[in-house]
Amino acid sequence: MSTLITNIAELMTQDLEHRVLRDAAVVVEGERISWIGAAADAPPADEAVDAGGRAMLPGWVDSHSHLLFAGDRTAEFEARMAGESYAAGGIAVTMNATRATSDFDLTRLAMGRVAEAVSQGTTYLETKTGYGLDVEHEARSARIASTIADQVTYLGAHLVPAGQDPEEYTDLVCGPMLAAVRPYVQWADVFCEEGAFNAEQSRRVLMACREAGLGLRVHGNQLGEGPGVELAVELGAASVDHVNYLAAQDVKALASSWSGWDPAVGTGERGTVATCLPACDLSTRQPLASARELLDAGVQVALASNCNPGTSYTSSMAFCVTTAVLQMRLSVHEAVRAATYGGALALHKEAGRDTDGERAVGSIAVGHRADLHLLNAPSATHLAYRPGMPLTYAVWRAGVRER
Repeated sequence: MSTLITNIAELMTQDLEHRVLRDAAVVVEGERISWIGAAADAPPADEAVDAGGRAMLPGWVDSHSHLLFAGDRTAEFEARMAGESYAAGGIAVTMNATRATSDFDLTRLAMGRVAEAVSQGTTYLETKTGYGLDVEHEARSARIASTIADQVTYLGAHLVPAGQDPEEYTDLVCGPMLAAVRPYVQWADVFCEEGAFNAEQSRRVLMACREAGLGLRVHGNQLGEGPGVELAVELGAASVDHVNYLAAQDVKALASSWSGWDPAVGTGERGTVATCLPACDLSTRQPLASARELLDAGVQVALASNCNPGTSYTSSMAFCVTTAVLQMRLSVHEAVRAATYGGALALHKEAGRDTDGERAVGSIAVGHRADLHLLNAPSATHLAYRPGMPLTYAVWRAGVRER
């Protein structure tokens, strides 16, 4: 079954050539994109969809979320808005609520959050464990997450539960807990921050997870300058996320990790993506991550929602893009790229073979997965020009129209 989507006013491909096509069309066959180009040159298809002069972009790729949770932290948010500073300890509140929730209800809640994200244009997403924090509940979270998300990250090293010895808990994360989650996850993450895991503990976790065959990610430099970025680059992590407080050497290290990479000719290795989480920054009243400085230095940047109950209870990637344009000094094209191609790069899905399940996401190109986001606007500029407006008109996820 093939579908021709035509009369697209602006097609922002976010491909390797950064092409933006006018008066364009896209043909979808099954879950793949089979043709893109000028609407006047479009081949016939089994059915046609008139885009009505609207803009199309790749579906959002949300590379950082925490969707497996129960409970409510409204009181913590209100206190923070009244002037209290953010600290990592609120994670324990969610841990207790999540542990007390049945598998059925935890799955139902997570599925609802995925549906909310998809309705706003997100077509590929990662989510993490991290609210179980013992072997039984981390394994449960990983198992459930594997049924609702495209990729799953093990975050047993989110916080040391109250009353536990940090070194003994780190041993647990590196041993029995890792073994229990391993069948369900592709990545491992650690909250390398004061009040969570120090540099030595973080290194132990990441090394153990790498030996188990997992890719690496790091929560780093959120609450102050620290070892997170340096550790992520040293160990070849796919991304370091938050990056609110960066020293000059952190920016230099991130830029150096990309120095030999050339995706156009397929040379060099991916470096470490700097993932900015602007909704979280606003909620915690931290300084916005320096996305402009990072891009100018040659760092690959992603935008992600960080959807979680304590510091960023939103899955709106459009909000993140809007914030990046209005407050972080990115252009619309740069912000959209960070929320699509950048997220795919952070998940190692920006390139792939033209076969089911292995197709690239985050850009619109022949052979890539048909993840498409049609805006109720003539150009992507309206995402920032009309902030807060519900501009998602239609969504295709792996070739299936979801909205």
